[in-house]
Amino acid sequence: MTTNNNDSRPARSFGNANNERHSSSNRNYNTERRPQREDGNYRRDDGNYRPSYEENYNRSYDNNPNSSDGSRKRRPRVGERVSPGGQSGGGERNYNTYGNSQNRSRNAQPVNQGSQGPKKLVKKKKIFKQIKYKENADPTAPIRLNKYLANAGICSRREADEFIQAGVVKVNGEVVTELGTKITRADEVMFHDQPVSLESKVYVLLNKPKGFVTTTDDPENRKTVMDLVKAACKERIYPVGRLDRATTGVLLLTNDGDLASKLTHPKYEKRKIYQVWLDKPVAMEHMQAVADGIELEDGEIHADAISYVTEDDLSQVGIEIHSGKNRVVRRIFEKLGYRVIKLDRVYFAGLTKKNLSRGKWRYLSEKEVNMLRMGAFD
Repeated sequence: MTTNNNDSRPARSFGNANNERHSSSNRNYNTERRPQREDGNYRRDDGNYRPSYEENYNRSYDNNPNSSDGSRKRRPRVGERVSPGGQSGGGERNYNTYGNSQNRSRNAQPVNQGSQGPKKLVKKKKIFKQIKYKENADPTAPIRLNKYLANAGICSRREADEFIQAGVVKVNGEVVTELGTKITRADEVMFHDQPVSLESKVYVLLNKPKGFVTTTDDPENRKTVMDLVKAACKERIYPVGRLDRATTGVLLLTNDGDLASKLTHPKYEKRKIYQVWLDKPVAMEHMQAVADGIELEDGEIHADAISYVTEDDLSQVGIEIHSGKNRVVRRIFEKLGYRVIKLDRVYFAGLTKKNLSRGKWRYLSEKEVNMLRMGAFD
């Protein structure tokens, strides 16, 4: 005999908004709900109040043998690191949080805090060891007295002549006032009763940035290239030749007067290469005109070589020139109706700015100095 399961089983009651189970008036929510105090704690069934999570978490217990002041140490929360100095219960706690703090850099390393405070991370500066160059000067060879004072770093040759005439220079104990006096390196020279000796030669190559004046001193208090190389040496060095304030690139600074004269005198004609950025593409006929020669206010000037830097941008030109006239490259293109936007010297007497960032400097190698002294570079 079969039975109907639907008739034999009691009907199930599902909770819904109209169900008697949820709408019963016998259920008293006010009597079964645990009252809450103003401090956030709840009352237990025995009439006592159960402390909240925060109160139980931060609560201190007396007579605890685990701490010196009778308080219980709080366990650090997740994401907190207890300082090495320790903590005392019930007092101010110091935690270093590895969170998204506004004062903490993402790549910063944690610092150790001790009795002497946090340690600061100091970036070590790169120290350049000054090169001592070999000198093959003959100690018995005659040298002019003003040149000797200039090579000693006292002053310039013109200023040395004024000091000699003023009678403040002595040679071997005797005052010398005659201009053009020659001495030897073995002689004893006194300046204002102080001994004078020749300085060691220094050769510094600078990748000059824009905005610096190529001079040792500027009456208008503008930034000079000497500000960039002041940490290079204690000797008195000066720039060889000039670059405009807006011109960048290779610049040599030294205290070798003989070498400076060879590199700057027109008869030596040391080769210089510039990269020029112009306000518009340079026409081919103007390129040929620069190679043939341009008549300027101080005479005719022509480039030894000129070419476009790239075929895609005809406003960039590379020009090779030997002339040491002032602002000669800018004046050439201004004569043809162009405006020079940027000018960079990339080559000077065999020296380049390879692997030298803008505004940085380095010492010349012994090989480079020997090549300059021999005049091997055009």
